[in-house]
Amino acid sequence: MGDDPLLYQIRVCGHLGPTLLMAFPAFAPEQQGTETVLTGVLPDASALYGVLAEVEALGLDLLEVRRVRPPHHLSVRPIVRPDQPPPKGERSVSTEQQDTLDAILRQSALPVGSDVAEQRRLLRELTSGQAPPPDVTMTSTTLGGVPVAAITVDGVEPRHVVLYFHGGVYVLGDAAGAAGLASQVGRRTSAKVYSVDYRLAPEHPYPAAVDDALATYEALLHDGIAASDIVLAGESAGGGLVVATLVNARDRGLPLPAAAYVMSPYADLTLAGASIDTKHEADPLLSRELLEPRVTDYTAGQDPALGLISPVFADLAGLPPLLIQVGSHEVLLDDAVRLAQRAAAADVEVTLEATPRVPHVFQAYQPLLDEAAVALDRAGAFLSARLDLADRATGKPVS
Repeated sequence: MGDDPLLYQIRVCGHLGPTLLMAFPAFAPEQQGTETVLTGVLPDASALYGVLAEVEALGLDLLEVRRVRPPHHLSVRPIVRPDQPPPKGERSVSTEQQDTLDAILRQSALPVGSDVAEQRRLLRELTSGQAPPPDVTMTSTTLGGVPVAAITVDGVEPRHVVLYFHGGVYVLGDAAGAAGLASQVGRRTSAKVYSVDYRLAPEHPYPAAVDDALATYEALLHDGIAASDIVLAGESAGGGLVVATLVNARDRGLPLPAAAYVMSPYADLTLAGASIDTKHEADPLLSRELLEPRVTDYTAGQDPALGLISPVFADLAGLPPLLIQVGSHEVLLDDAVRLAQRAAAADVEVTLEATPRVPHVFQAYQPLLDEAAVALDRAGAFLSARLDLADRATGKPVS
């Protein structure tokens, strides 16, 4: 077949999920019972060996490899950034990526009615084998008595610190599972990242997560790291926890970090945002039915409208510059919009970026979705600019 591009179908034993999604971004996966069929175009036969090596490294059982010459209309196309129009008469690569991601997420979504133990088991299955990039080093340590994962990136000389809070509606997830996305923030801000393993509900309901988050921030300050050298970042529940930590630190008279970055913040546990219903069909992952039981797990009888539980109801005056990113295809869209409105009304410098047709915490799917890399690049520029301003204000050399 010479140097023509080749269309491959690779059958493996296993279910769709983030592991397959992230490991094989050039392939469109389809679930067939207990098997997954990966279909994609490779430039030549030699490129197949790298894919098969990845299959082996993930511990997947290879069942079959089929090769066919692609139809004349099928070609290998370069990645098109979201701000570039597609060739006339073609769907954009971005649209194809969005549709593929949506289909995969719908098949791997947590089932409505499942309890916390089942959701944790399913999440472990979906993320098993999903390691951080090879240039990322992760070390377990503690801050203020709270377990954290210290994350560094090869070739990046850390000049600053990112304190990172993972998502999981306060009952799921851990610091290590968030390391991949957290490291993307660190590499774009020349920073060392501490991903926090805050305590989870229902075993440890509110205020355990809030207390742990503040303890890690206070520990950084106690260790001699200037607040101006720190930024906070987080996704989903971790995004809400970022804002709660800023409010908590301000109320306790602590110096505040240079800036904060939140992705798809879960900021209203009363679930009062209109998008919880209007985006029900568009969101492939979350719904009112999935969130309501987990709200009860976390609040444990406390009022969900408390400012440190739902930061959309908090007094946000005096907080540092804030970047909020959200997708239009998520039920938490209004959480982000109302959080930005509250911040602006309190005279906080706030930037809200809503990306069309992308899901909850879309930045996590960088290998598959062009918008993810673009959003992370913008976040890196935002955080770096605020850190540079803080450096100038304190007389520290600016890179």
